[in-house]
Amino acid sequence: MSNWIVYSIGFLAQILFSGRLIIQWILSEKSKRIITPSAFWKLSLLASFLLFLYGHLRDDFAIMLGQALTYYIYIRNLQLQGEWQKSPKGLQLFLFIFPIFIVIYAYNNGEYDIDKLFRNDAIPMWLLLLGIFSQIIFTLRFVYQWIVSEKSKTSQLPVGFWRMSVLGASLILTYGIFRQDPVLLVGHGAGLIIYVRNIFIWKKQVGHEN
Repeated sequence: MSNWIVYSIGFLAQILFSGRLIIQWILSEKSKRIITPSAFWKLSLLASFLLFLYGHLRDDFAIMLGQALTYYIYIRNLQLQGEWQKSPKGLQLFLFIFPIFIVIYAYNNGEYDIDKLFRNDAIPMWLLLLGIFSQIIFTLRFVYQWIVSEKSKTSQLPVGFWRMSVLGASLILTYGIFRQDPVLLVGHGAGLIIYVRNIFIWKKQVGHEN
């Protein structure tokens, strides 16, 4: 597959990721508090679908790992909001098995193996480890968000989510610079601004409540 198609998939994913943040940010600014619209999770799931595919096409294990871990948290949040149940059963099944299918299919057809994923000549081991660590930090924000949401039985974005987003995005930006990956640079550079802004919105919200 040509590079321009691969990068187009990656950029489209990042546009969708940025779109979810812009929607969430605008609605939060209007209401003067942090809110979690269903569009945030719908766009997250679609973008994750595309970015997982992008990572697969670039043989980039760090990207695939990050998306595989958050993919199902997006689905769970849609379930908590009652939106997942509204989609057709066939679409639910397809989206649910997609990451698993891609990994099993590609592995069984020899498109990549574990050694190739961890020994990509284009990515030194130290850089791959940085990428994996960055994605783990970035992913843990959704694990934290998921735990908080499960406790309250409502889908929400607590301030800890935004703080971890700032840390994770900063690390991924560093990885993207060394990797010379324009998709990561554009996506996380734009997102970092909104992550910081949500923290300020939260501080104002707490100040008004007190």
